[in-house]
Amino acid sequence: MNDCISAVATAPGTGGVAIVRLSGDNALQIASKMFKPLSKINVLDFEPYKLYVGEILGEDFTDNGMCVYFKAPKSFTGEDVVELHCHGGIAITRGILNKTFKLGARLATNGEFTKRAFMNGKLSLSSCEGLIDMINSESVTQIKSGFYLFKEGLKNKIIAIQNALTDILAQIDANIDYPEEGLIDENGKEIKQKLLKIKPELKNLIDSYNSGKIIKNGVSVALVGKTNTGKSSLLNALVGEDKAIVTSVAGTTRDVVEASLFIKGIKFNLFDTAGIRETEDLVEQIGIQRSNNLIERADLILFVTDNCNFDDQDKELYAKVKDKNLITVYNKNDLNNIEVFDKNCVSISCKTGKNIDKLLDLLFSLGAKNVNTDGEYITQHRHHRALLDAFKNLDTAIMNIDFMPLDLVTVDIKECWQKLGEITGTTASEEIVNEIFARFCVGK
Repeated sequence: MNDCISAVATAPGTGGVAIVRLSGDNALQIASKMFKPLSKINVLDFEPYKLYVGEILGEDFTDNGMCVYFKAPKSFTGEDVVELHCHGGIAITRGILNKTFKLGARLATNGEFTKRAFMNGKLSLSSCEGLIDMINSESVTQIKSGFYLFKEGLKNKIIAIQNALTDILAQIDANIDYPEEGLIDENGKEIKQKLLKIKPELKNLIDSYNSGKIIKNGVSVALVGKTNTGKSSLLNALVGEDKAIVTSVAGTTRDVVEASLFIKGIKFNLFDTAGIRETEDLVEQIGIQRSNNLIERADLILFVTDNCNFDDQDKELYAKVKDKNLITVYNKNDLNNIEVFDKNCVSISCKTGKNIDKLLDLLFSLGAKNVNTDGEYITQHRHHRALLDAFKNLDTAIMNIDFMPLDLVTVDIKECWQKLGEITGTTASEEIVNEIFARFCVGK
């Protein structure tokens, strides 16, 4: 028996339509007590997957709407699911939701609908993570990477590798039980070749994370330079709005200002850092320290300098960042029209917008140059960590097979299989599962 859960499945606020979703053994019975179809059919006799028009009873009010029944196991959660489609609005949805509670449902916890789908075998754990990635997507590229997980693309690859490992383990076990049959050559050469064949498959998945984490999280870009070189003006010019305060007063930016933009489907997270200089101002000192910390973590540095005045302070700051992934930006070229455009350098004018388009091209080429936005990638740190562990176990098994008994080699092969299972959820701990679903909203 699964108790009936209920939640508003649509975003809060006013709108044309809202959906209150129920899932569990009593979902249809609860719906029958609060939905009156215009036709004479009883709710308990509803044909599954068909919308019925009628009246929905809320707390002390009635609304016109629709009802649809999804019969187990052919539903999202694998249980009986009912959706009540009412008019959008905070009071209406709250009143209908409260009515479901009075009739025996309880409020769903974060991600509980999707968690039930996972527990009932409707989705793998990686598929659930793809679903939340799609919901949180800000670009088409992020949607595509989430959809790859959601449609079990990664799960299918992992299962194929696990099946190969299972066959190898079965061959070793059979050889131990029936050594006289000669199922494995004496030095295990055949087993080693099979393990070596799996190794590049894991390596390709691991390597794809370099692109996947950029698609999921974006490229971190720090705008660095001395005071009054136009860093804040540049940030505003890149994002097309006034995110940072711009004045002629040195030290106006005292803390890191954040903004973001998308270039060819890739998110670039921009951080306008405080101008780095010697100062007695305590607040400015804190901002400068934060800037230095950000410089260490950034994927890409925009070193911003005055096109008219590259002085000793510029040279000192440049020395700190010259070995990093770097674009040198010569600002204020509207004042002297000096053109600088090299592999990693560009002269611009934030005032006129000149060469901002060239800077955007440089940002993409240096920040996301190896990313194919139509590829299939590992985007989750959890998956990457499990793959690294699995690869280590596989590598150990391959190295040990030449001088250890095969029954001992199976320890690492089994551990490799276990680590891969953490990705799909077959061997994931309860702690991992709960942590993943805590990231979901209540209605999903």
